[in-house]
Amino acid sequence: MFTNGMKRNSMRLVALAGMAACATAVVMTGSASGLSDTSAAPAATELRLTGVIRDFKERSVSGGHTDFERNPSAGFGHFVNIVSDALDEDRKPLFKTAGNKLTANYRDAQGRNRIPPRSYIASKSGDTNGTVSTSSGGQVENAASVAKWFRDVPGTNTSRALELTLKRVGTSNIFSFDDRTDPMFSSRGGFFPINGELFGNSAGDSKNFHFTFELNTEFTYKKDAGQVFTFTGDDDVWVYVDGKLVIDIGGIHSAVSQTIDMDRLTWLEDGKTYRLDFFFAERHRTQSNFRIDTTIALRKVEPPVISGKFD
Repeated sequence: MFTNGMKRNSMRLVALAGMAACATAVVMTGSASGLSDTSAAPAATELRLTGVIRDFKERSVSGGHTDFERNPSAGFGHFVNIVSDALDEDRKPLFKTAGNKLTANYRDAQGRNRIPPRSYIASKSGDTNGTVSTSSGGQVENAASVAKWFRDVPGTNTSRALELTLKRVGTSNIFSFDDRTDPMFSSRGGFFPINGELFGNSAGDSKNFHFTFELNTEFTYKKDAGQVFTFTGDDDVWVYVDGKLVIDIGGIHSAVSQTIDMDRLTWLEDGKTYRLDFFFAERHRTQSNFRIDTTIALRKVEPPVISGKFD
């Protein structure tokens, strides 16, 4: 989302190689009828997941939302702690602070960025620590403004369903969605799913830059099977497993990558099913980057009701 034109640089993905090295899980494909085990059937080729995209107007126009095209008091960059470590009672991100800037990344032994330490996320050999500023970042207005990002609010946003297809990478256990190679987005110059739709393009622009995307999925945990989820892009992204925050890429920034290894989540029980909830916000021009790489057999759950009546 920066204006420096370098958002798709070295952040592209160091995670992909690391995932290929550690991925041993049997990957399955999602469908309306569930999953198909590739050890007993032809290799799955894709995961189809359906979420909800919500369109907003930027703060400078009538009816605009204060957090879209915001100029943060602490500047642009990767900020953490904007949302709480647990989802609220509606399974939505809950405001915590205006953000603290991540000044150096926390990394794992493969060099992949990881979330700053949490009591519920185990450390591993080879982890290195980063640093987080204690000063406020001014990345969002307040709790009330953030509460509107992933809820249908008549007059503030409008929504529709959006399907993403994660393609199998060669013969690996990695499934990937990349706006640079996806047939729908490769010609759009980035992740722009609602150009000319809903509220229409951003003021004076040929693209729609101001929206959020919510994706609710589930998976079966397989202990020591190399189940990993990586996101690379901008702006804000929060991923929760079983209602707990495991990826924290908040703020208005250029493309950033972060990875969660499910074996770090020590409360997960082998063979049991858990939710993985994904929340994304595109809040600032001039680019939109979006990439998921995972070895997890994600399957869709019923998405929230969309706001067609408010269009």
